[in-house]
Amino acid sequence: MDQFKGNDEYEPSFDFPNDSRSDESGDTIDHVDTLELTRINTYRLQQKTTVGSSRGPIPRERWLPMGANKEYPPLLPDSEGYVVEFDGAKDPLHPYNWSMAKRIISVCILCYGTFAGSFASAVFSAAISGVSKEFHINTEVASLGVTLYVLGFAAGPTIWAPASELIGRRGPLSVGLLGCAIFTIASAVAKDIQTIMICRFFAGLFAASPISIVPAVFADIFNNSQRGVVMSIFCMAVFIGPFAAPFVGGFIAMSSLGWRWTMYISAIMIFAGFALVVTFLDETYAPIILVRKAATLRRQTRNWGIHAKQDEVEIDFNELVRNNFARPIVMLFTEPILLLISLYISFIYGLIYALLGAYPVIFQGVYGMNMGVGGLAFIGLIVGELLGGVYILLIQGSYARKLAANGDSPVPEWRLFPAIVGAIVFSIGMLWLGWTGYTSSIHWMAPVASGVLTGAGIFLIFLQCFNYIVDCYPSLAASTIAANTILRSAIGCAFPLFSRQMMENLGVQWAGTMLGCIAAAMIPIPVLFKVYGPWLRSKSKLACSPIYDLEKKTYDV
Repeated sequence: MDQFKGNDEYEPSFDFPNDSRSDESGDTIDHVDTLELTRINTYRLQQKTTVGSSRGPIPRERWLPMGANKEYPPLLPDSEGYVVEFDGAKDPLHPYNWSMAKRIISVCILCYGTFAGSFASAVFSAAISGVSKEFHINTEVASLGVTLYVLGFAAGPTIWAPASELIGRRGPLSVGLLGCAIFTIASAVAKDIQTIMICRFFAGLFAASPISIVPAVFADIFNNSQRGVVMSIFCMAVFIGPFAAPFVGGFIAMSSLGWRWTMYISAIMIFAGFALVVTFLDETYAPIILVRKAATLRRQTRNWGIHAKQDEVEIDFNELVRNNFARPIVMLFTEPILLLISLYISFIYGLIYALLGAYPVIFQGVYGMNMGVGGLAFIGLIVGELLGGVYILLIQGSYARKLAANGDSPVPEWRLFPAIVGAIVFSIGMLWLGWTGYTSSIHWMAPVASGVLTGAGIFLIFLQCFNYIVDCYPSLAASTIAANTILRSAIGCAFPLFSRQMMENLGVQWAGTMLGCIAAAMIPIPVLFKVYGPWLRSKSKLACSPIYDLEKKTYDV
C-alpha cells in the first residue's frame, strides 16, 4: 500500500486485475471485499504524509504535566479497535453506493458552480470598454481585470486542495463560491480601479475552489469507468463559461444596465451555485464521512474512544508546505513529462483568454458588429467544445473495454490519440480564423465556423493531456494537478494583455497565421509522448513505470 500516499491520492485505485486476493491474514477473499479493504486502507493512509503528522510519541520526560498533582493515566488499549470503518462494499454511507440519481444531481450542481466561476472570469472582457471610459484608463490596464482573475486561479489550488482533504469537500466548495460571489459584488460597486483589480484577483482565488475540488469529488463518487464521462462534462463547464461570457456580457454592457451589471449578474449566478451546494450537496470525502459516523457512534454508545482515522490528524505546517506547495514546483522542473505537457496545455489554455481580445478585433473591427452581436461569434467555439465532448463520449466505450481487458490498469498513452486529433484540428482552426477573418469581403460565417474546429481542438487537447499526466502520476495526482494548474494559469493570465494589440498591430491574417503555425509546430508533442512516453516513464522516479515485454518488444503497464 506504499503507493498511496497522503493527499496526493487524487484518484484512489482500488481495482485489481485478479478476481481474488489474500487479505492481511493470508485468507483468500472475494474481489469485491478486496476492493473495499483496499479503499479503507487507502483512506487510512491519507493523513500520514501531508495533512497529518507521522511523528511517533514524544518521550515521557518531555510530556506536559497533568496538573493538580495528578499522575499520568494508564495507556489506552490499541486504538485500532476503536477506529470506525465502512461496513463492507455495500455500505450506503460510501458515495460509491449512492443512488445514480443523487450522484447525477451532485454532478449538475458542481458543474453549474464551475461554469458560474469560469463565466465570471471572462465576462469582464465585455466591461473593459466601460471601465476604461469611467476611470480614464487605457484598455490594456482595464484588461487586467481578466488577467488578475486568472492569476487567482493559479494561487487558489494551494489553498483549496489541502483544505478539502483536511475538512472535506463541501466546506471549501461552499466558502469558495461564497467568497467569489462577495468579491464579484465588490467589483461591481467599486469606486476606483484599484479596488476592482484587487477584488478581481480575490474573486479568482476563491473561484479556484470548484476548479480544484470538483475533479476530486468525482473521484469520490465515481469509479474509473464512469469518471471519464463526468470529467468530460466538467471540462465542458470549464470552457463553455469563458466562451458564453462575451456575448452575454456584451448585451448587458450595451444596455441601460451598464458594465457593472456584468458583475452583478455573475455574482447572482455564483450565489445560486453556493445555495445549491449548501442545500443539496452532501459530503463526499470518505474520511470525513467516517468522522461523522464516529461522532454519531460516540453519542449512541457514550464511548469516547470511538473515532475515525482522520480524527488522528495533527496538522504540520511544514509538511503542508512541502507536500502541497513545494512538491508541485519541484515536479515541474524535474519531470519532463509533466513540464512539457503542462506547457502545451498552458498554451492552449492561454489562447482561450487570448480569443477574448482577438474576436472583438475581427467581428467588431473588421465586420462592424456591435459588442453583443460580435460576441455571438463565440457560439462557434461552444459548438466545437460540445462536439469534442460528444467524440470523447463516443470513444469512452472503447476505452472502458481496453481498461477492463487490462485489469482496470490504465495505460497513459491510450489517452493521447484524441489529443493528436485535437492538435491537428486546433491548428487548422487557428489558420482558418486568420485567413478568413481579416477582410469583410469574406462572409462572417467563415471565421465563425473556424471556431468549431478551434473549440473541438481545445477540448480534446486539454482533457486528454490532463488525463494523461494524471495517469502517469497516479499516486501523486494532487501534486500533478496543482503543478499543471499553477503553470497554466500563470501563463494563461498573460494572454489577454497582448492578444488585442497583437491582432491590431500584426493584422488579423498574420497574427492568426502565427498562432496557427505555433499550434502546428506543437502537434508532434502528443505524438512523441504516445511513442516515447513508456520509455520516459521508465526513466522517471515518480511516474508509473511500464514493463518491457521481451516477446512483443513493447512497453506495457
